[in-house]
Parts: sequence; C-alpha cells; structure tokens
Amino acid sequence: MLRHFVLALVIFAAPVALAPVAHADTAPVHTGLLSRVAVGGYDPVAYFTDGRPVRGVERFRVTHQGYEYRFANAENLAAFRASPARYLPQYGGYCAWAVSQGYTAAGNPNNWRIVDGRLYLNYNAEIQTRWEGDIPGHIRRANTNWPGVLSR
Repeated sequence: MLRHFVLALVIFAAPVALAPVAHADTAPVHTGLLSRVAVGGYDPVAYFTDGRPVRGVERFRVTHQGYEYRFANAENLAAFRASPARYLPQYGGYCAWAVSQGYTAAGNPNNWRIVDGRLYLNYNAEIQTRWEGDIPGHIRRANTNWPGVLSR
C-alpha cells in the first residue's frame, strides 16, 4: 500500500518538479524587503538642494506610482509633487553601475552622484569608484539595459 502511494506521489509530482522555475519580475523601484519606501527613506530633493543625503520623515511623505517617498521638510515635498521626474533617482534607485552591467543591485542612498541634473545611486563606495571611472559609458549602457534588467 505504501509503495503504491509513493509511486502515485512520484507520478503526480514529477511534472511540477520538472517544470521550469518561474521568476518574478524585479520591482521597478528599489525598496527594502517588505517595504514600499523608496530611496531608503532619504529625501530625493535634498540631494539637489542640500548637496547631501538627508533622511526624510514620515510627516512629509507622498505616494508616487505606488511607492512612498519621504522628505525632510514641506518645501522639498512640494518641490517633488510639482516635478517628481526631476528628483527621482535613475533606474528606480537601483545601483547605476549594476544596471550598466545588465543586472540589478540595491542602490545605497549614501553612495550617490548628480550627473546632468539626474540622481544616480550606487551599491557602495567601491562600486561607485568603478562607475565614476566611465560615467558617460556606464550611463549609456545602463540606459540601454533599463528597464529590461527588471525581467532577467
């Protein structure tokens, strides 16, 4: 009896076990695990106005395209609401270097650079140094790879 049960289990489970693994697409905006807060909770406008990463606060937040963005003050929140595309990090806040290489990795809000009026994040200081070795080339490759890397 047990042998018949095991045989039946193998026969019915085999197609499932041999089926190709389905991969979910990567979210278009990088957030923490089980979070919808973008840019690690940092104020994307502050990079442009203060020239440095500044933590946003829950009091000044907005949902944009399903993701929450936080700001240090009401003025930055208003600036974002008026022109979100101006302040959003490129490649959904994923590491700009990784996207240029054809994959995604977390963008670190403390490893950043504004180039031609656009905000780019990188994974860490070492990766940012690599990216800075050929910024125009990496941006060109990343623009070619984006958003296709989200479904790889």
